[in-house]
Order: sequence, then structure tokens, then C-alpha cells
Amino acid sequence: MLKNKTVAVVVPCYNEEQQIGMVIETMPDFVDRIIIVNDLSKDNTAQVVESYIEKYKNDHRELPSRSIKLKKTRFNRAEFVVEEENIREISYFTDFEVMQKDEAEDCSRIVLINHLQNGGVGAAIATGYKWAKDHHIDCTAVMAGDGQMDPDELESICLPVIEENVDYVKGNRLIHRSALLVIPKVRYFGNSILSILTKIASGYWHVSDTQTGYTAISLRALNAIRLHEIYKRYGMPNDMLVKLNIAMCTLKEVEIKPVYEVGEQSKMKIHKVIPTLSMLLLKLFFKRLWFKYLFRDFHPLFLLYHFTFLIVLISIPLGLSIAYSYFVEGSSVSTQALIAFLFFFISGFQSLLFAMWMDIQDNERLYKS
Repeated sequence: MLKNKTVAVVVPCYNEEQQIGMVIETMPDFVDRIIIVNDLSKDNTAQVVESYIEKYKNDHRELPSRSIKLKKTRFNRAEFVVEEENIREISYFTDFEVMQKDEAEDCSRIVLINHLQNGGVGAAIATGYKWAKDHHIDCTAVMAGDGQMDPDELESICLPVIEENVDYVKGNRLIHRSALLVIPKVRYFGNSILSILTKIASGYWHVSDTQTGYTAISLRALNAIRLHEIYKRYGMPNDMLVKLNIAMCTLKEVEIKPVYEVGEQSKMKIHKVIPTLSMLLLKLFFKRLWFKYLFRDFHPLFLLYHFTFLIVLISIPLGLSIAYSYFVEGSSVSTQALIAFLFFFISGFQSLLFAMWMDIQDNERLYKS
């Protein structure tokens, strides 16, 4: 426990037999549960974890009982609906099996969950989150199974959740003084591009290093979002930020070191990830606008953003028509057409800047420095 609060760490794994032992052995003592989600690895990851469960079988840590027996009244039907959905939602997750079966094993510090089909890193994290939510863990962190995250930094990641009631804390490698020297240039560039797009899509305008997986989340935030809808693959951190923003969850960033060349083998292809995530972020942007600023609580920036898009749609064919007439046909451009294009283009640009400014102001309250 940390400051009398329970802490769990979700460790998504796929073919990490060489690295997972180091992750387990270096886990800080205050961590109550190490939830290892084996995403149908093709190597001996599961067997290695099982050997550690046997090795530390006497390290039993009971979790405090947090279950509350609800009594039906005429006013609390909503609470029962939520509880029923919490039970039913298990069928929406990637099929999995929790290896700990009996009561004694349930007190084991290491929890092994085996996916019965490969779901992706996002699906593995969602499964771990589900276990933590059902066991009422106060703070749930995520650490990769490849040893790329310094366990000495885990406390600084978790403390804002525990002491400051922050809903979501993420590490930031880009602000570390060694970032340009340690992070591979292609990854640094790709991360920076995706961070800019994620700012716009998520509404967390001060966030950067959006692709880091070193995070901590509160129990309140786990209950505020639909875990089974988390994006299943490498877009998970970006999707997570949008979901948290819609749920009005607070966020804080903590400086962490970039860690590379510790034996990890990257499974991410930058040239494939950026186009895929760009389209995902575009969809998530509109989802946030509609859910947060129309359905949940109407905000004028909903109209302003869409007014901007309408003007842009009008100005694009006008601009193309002018360019075609001048450069291809060699004919002169009418003054009326040029004025119309400039009017729509300048109006759209100004509306976009004003909508973004309103968006930044509205979300300022969710970012904790």
C-alpha cells in the first residue's frame, strides 16, 4: 500500500519471456498486486510468470474489503443498474482466464491473466483495469512488460492519484533533458506529431508524449469510462485521453526518463501507426464534440467548430476552381470569386482559432500542474 491506499500495476505482455522476470523482480514493495495480462504469447511468458507465482507463493497480501451491500429503495435503482452492467460487461472483453482460482491464491501478489485470443496491448490493459476495478483498487498503474519503465519512478506516477485526487497521471519523456539524445529520432518525430493531433482530439491541450504507457488511474476514473470500449491496439493511450476528457477526469503529467536498449524489442511500426492513429483521432475528435459539448452539456464551441468546417467545405472548391482557372487554363480570375474565396478562408481560419481558444479555456480546469 502507498499512503494507506491500495496500488496495483497492470503489465500487458506479448512474447516477453526474456524481460518479464526483471519487471516482477524490480517492482516496488508498495505495490499490492502485479496484474500480468498475457496476450496469448507464443513464447514461454506464461510459464515464466507461473514460476514467479510459485517462487513468491508465501507473499500473501489481503486486500481490504470494499464491497457494500446495497439495499433497494425507491431512489437507488440507478445504483443497481450500474452494478448489473458491471457484471454483464465481462462478456464484452477479450476472452480471458484468471489463473488464481482458490481463496489462498487470490491473496497472491502476482495475478496472471491469460487471454484466450490475441487482443492487442489496449485489450490487455483493459482486462487488467477490469480486474482492478472489480477489486476496488485505489490506484492502478500500467507498466510495459518489456522493462522500458523505471520502477523507481512508479511512486511519483501514483502519488498525484493518491494524495491530490488526480484521476489520470501519465509520464512525459519529451520534457526530460535527455529526450533528444536518447529517444530514436523517428520515434521522437512520430510521437511529437501524434501528440499534437491528440491535443486537438482529446481536449487536453497541455498534454504531450501521448504515446507513453507509463500511467496511473484512479478508481473513480475506472468507473467513469467503459473499459471494454478502449481501443485495442497501439491507439489505446490516445483513445483513453478522449474517453477521460468526455468523463471530465482531471489529468497530470510527471517527468520520466526515456528508457531504451534494455533488451526490449519494439513491435510498433511507425509508418503504419501514424496514418492509422490519425484517422482514429479524427473520429475521436468528433466523438468528443458531440458527446461532451452537445449531449452532456451544450457549449457554443460545438456550433463554432461545425461552422468552421462548413466554411472550409465551401472555400475548398472555390480555391481549387480559382487555382485551376489561373494555373491550368491561364485565364484571369474574377474579382468576385477571389473576394468570395478570401472571405470564406479568412472567416473559417478566424472561427477555427476562436473555437480552439474556447476549447482550451473550457478544459483548463482538467489539467493539473
